[in-house]
Amino acid sequence: MMMRRVAASLVPPWLEPLLSAHFFTGCPLHRDAPRSECNMFCLDCGPASSSFCFYCRSDSHAGHRVIQIRRSSYHDVVRVAEIQKMLDISGVQTYVINSAPVLFLNERPQPRGGGRGGGASAASSSSSTPYTCEICSRSLLDPFRFCSLGCKLAGVKRNSDATFVLNPGDEEPSDGGGRIRDSSSTAAEESKSGGRGRSGGGSREGTRHEARDPAPPPPAPNSRRRKGIPRRAPFAS
Repeated sequence: MMMRRVAASLVPPWLEPLLSAHFFTGCPLHRDAPRSECNMFCLDCGPASSSFCFYCRSDSHAGHRVIQIRRSSYHDVVRVAEIQKMLDISGVQTYVINSAPVLFLNERPQPRGGGRGGGASAASSSSSTPYTCEICSRSLLDPFRFCSLGCKLAGVKRNSDATFVLNPGDEEPSDGGGRIRDSSSTAAEESKSGGRGRSGGGSREGTRHEARDPAPPPPAPNSRRRKGIPRRAPFAS
């Protein structure tokens, strides 16, 4: 009972419904629509929330916190840029898919010996890297603890030495143990501040330049250019 209370304080109420939801099924309300695939999830609709499509979001979830689920090799993933704003994802292995860092929602099946060539494949995979998931023993690319959000959830319930809840004092959520700054907002701030500095400096420099250079004097009135004395060519003798 104590373990359940500790885990509840470390896990948002919407996480387990998210991990157990079924995505990429046809929406029963918008079957004939071109974007009727259920690949979205609402974080504000409580434990009863389920996946829904693009049109359901406009109809029933306007103003809610909604994340989009994507697919990689038939497995559900979520982009780091979306989930890190709501969840502490430290300790979970990230992957780059279509130039965007993503996290797998749940543990993926992997060969575990017994099959033809399965043992050799698993052995070679485990020997290629010293890092493995603490829950499912999947080989990891980097020194992370878990391969997915589902495995981290199992680790939180087992040991209570990790958390999904963001620290209210942290302005930027973590990604794999290190702090990640929102690149879009940072770039916008730097561009805005840089633009103000450049425009302000340019304006002041232009003012000083105009003060240094006096205006050219006006031309003298009735000034005419005298022509040279004409010379005749000598006559041929």
